[in-house]
Parts: sequence; structure tokens; C-alpha cells
Amino acid sequence: MRVLKTERPYPRAVITPKGEAALLRGHPWVYGAEITSLTGKSENGELVDVVSRKGSYLGTGMFNEHSKIRIRLLSRNANDSFDTPFWERRLRYAWEYRKTVMGETDCHCCRLVFGEADGLPGLTVDRFENVLVAQVLSLGMEQRKELLFSLLVKILREDGQTIDGVYERNDVAIRELEGLTEGKGWFPLPGEPVPTFTTTEIVENGIRYTVDFQNGQKTGFFLDQKYNRLAVARLAKGKTVLDCFTHTGSFALNAARGGASHVTAVDVSEFAVSCARENARCNGLDDRMDCMAANVFDLLPALEKEPARYDFIILDPPAFTKSRRTVESAMTGYKEINYRAMKLLPRGGYLATCSCSHFASEELFVRMLHSAARDAGVQLRQIEARQQCCDHPILWGVDETNYLKFYIFQVV
Repeated sequence: MRVLKTERPYPRAVITPKGEAALLRGHPWVYGAEITSLTGKSENGELVDVVSRKGSYLGTGMFNEHSKIRIRLLSRNANDSFDTPFWERRLRYAWEYRKTVMGETDCHCCRLVFGEADGLPGLTVDRFENVLVAQVLSLGMEQRKELLFSLLVKILREDGQTIDGVYERNDVAIRELEGLTEGKGWFPLPGEPVPTFTTTEIVENGIRYTVDFQNGQKTGFFLDQKYNRLAVARLAKGKTVLDCFTHTGSFALNAARGGASHVTAVDVSEFAVSCARENARCNGLDDRMDCMAANVFDLLPALEKEPARYDFIILDPPAFTKSRRTVESAMTGYKEINYRAMKLLPRGGYLATCSCSHFASEELFVRMLHSAARDAGVQLRQIEARQQCCDHPILWGVDETNYLKFYIFQVV
């Protein structure tokens, strides 16, 4: 740490020892309650220096008085100038990282920017071949998005990538916590016509999907399970598979492509089921895959009354909790579906199960699985324990970036 002695152009926020400890552990957020004083004129969205009670420099970040997260750190380097080259470097780092860890092919369909893990707090950008789909969840990024989007498109095109535009999926309530409005639509890139299409085609693990980035969940497609789907495909040959919470059919399609004898894909949403059915048809897998609309919580108990039909069950539910307040009820839900799946599987059957909720921690999830197995009267043999795909990097010290738990078991 260093004490700032030279004149700085930014206001200065002094924070509590608790806030300082969090920053020193690597976390980039300063909460309003952790600020003891703020000197200088601080404008919402603009930069402020963060210092300890003794004046030690801790970093510079974007300020927002409307948000509980009052400051989001951008840099811990007092020599950084937050000019266009700074932002271009950040975006280039993000792109080069994806190319390195995923290869030239897989980075055509990946998460290009993962907020805090890429030093760009409040910004998410997914690439679906020729389209970038962005969510802007912080005021500071909202004020800089024209520059950021233009730079990102430029970086990719200079690297030979075809990018037709940037579509914003800012139809999320969390923006209101930053004092921002909701909305979605194409972002007008300077000097370029605004595209009119709202779907595109991607290829992931050799499977073709139509992505509806205007109406689909989140940004249109869940990219974080890319390699977990391959892990399922490797075990699926000759199996009868039940894919629960299938969304657009991704796990089911990977299982079918992996040689499953038959796959049943289930989702409560009629729209999702129709997308899964169409994806099966487009990939020539509809002869061994059927799709049905049903509530998994009702379906699994009903299946217990029928002869055993499945020897591989996949549970990929949406996040059952998005806050600490509802963790207990969420774990009850996770246990219910896992218990039912374990009861349905024959000895030697396979279970793939996961949680995408950060608040349902690894410890809680594992404890739930032990409890479900005990109540179901089975023992689990662990095959794999996995996490989110490497395009959603986990930044140590920032627990929020570590959210996906994924296990594959054999019931013995």
C-alpha cells in the first residue's frame, strides 16, 4: 500500500477497517456503510479514490450514491489513467483470455466479459457468433457503454471476427438498485445501420442452436455449462436419459449426440419446450428425443409410481435463491428434486446435478446431497465435481464469481 501524497483529480473516500480488509482480500466493492468520509465533489458514475483511515491508497472506482454498493473498484494502481487506452487494454485482456483458455473455435460462442472477474464491474457481454449481447448493471458502466461497446467490436473485428452488432438485455430489475431504467434493444454503433434480426445460430459442442437473444432467458442461452454438457455426453451412450429443467434442450441434446438410446427433455415452459423440440429437429436427433412441458416437482413423484424408465437423470434447475434470506427454502427445493431422482434411479444409474445460485454455497449443496442420499437409502459414487466454464472465471477473493456447483454420481 502507498500513501497518496500527490494531488489527485478524484474525490477521496475514507473507509472503515472492515471495508479495508475486504479490499485487501481482493474484493472490489465498497458499501455505503463502510465509508466514513468523502471529500471533494463526487458525481454519480464518476471516479473516486479509496483510502484507509491512515491515508493508504486502496484503489480507484466508480461511485454511485443510489447503490448499496457505493464504490466499485476498477484499479488498485495509483498510476492508472482511466482513458481510452485503459479501457481498450481491459477488453483486450478479456478477449485474449478467452482465446487462450477456450481455443479459436469455442470462443465464437462464449462469455466475453464477466464483470468483476474481468475488471469491468457491472458489465456482462456474451458472444453468440456474430452478435454480442450485453447486460449493463452498474451506473459507471452505463455511462461508458458507448466507448466500451465500440472498442470491443473494434478489437474483435481487427482479429478477423464477424460482429454484426451489440444487443442490450437490460430488462432486469437489479438495474433499479443503481438508479437505472430497464429496457432492451440494439445499441446503435456510430456510423453503422441498426440490425433488425433478433435470433442467431450458434454451434456448441458440435450442436446447432437457434438463440433468441431478444426473448430468451438472461442473454438468450446459458453458456456456463458448455463443458459440463460434454461430461454428460461422455456417459450417455446407451442410456435412457431424463433431462429436467431442460430450457432449450442443451443437456438433452448433448446426451442424445453422445449416443443415448432415448432422451426425455422436460421444462415447465411451453416456449422452452418448443425451442428444445426445434433444436432436436435441426440436429437430426428428434428420432430419439422427446420433449414435454411439465413441472419437475410434480413429475418426479409421479414417475415413482411407474416402472423404472430412466438410468440417467440430469437436474439443471434455475437458481432457487438469489438472496441469503431464502437460502433455507431453496435448499429444501434442491433436496426434494435430488431425493426424488435418487429414488427413481436403479442401482448403477447415473445422476448429474447442479446449482447455479451463489448463495447456495458448495458446503450447503454437498450437505443437501448427503441428506438426500441418506433419506433415499442410496450411496453415491462421485464421478466428477465440476464448476462453471472457464469463460466465467472465478476470481479468488470475490465469492460472487464462484456460483456453479456441478456433480456427476453413480448410484450404488
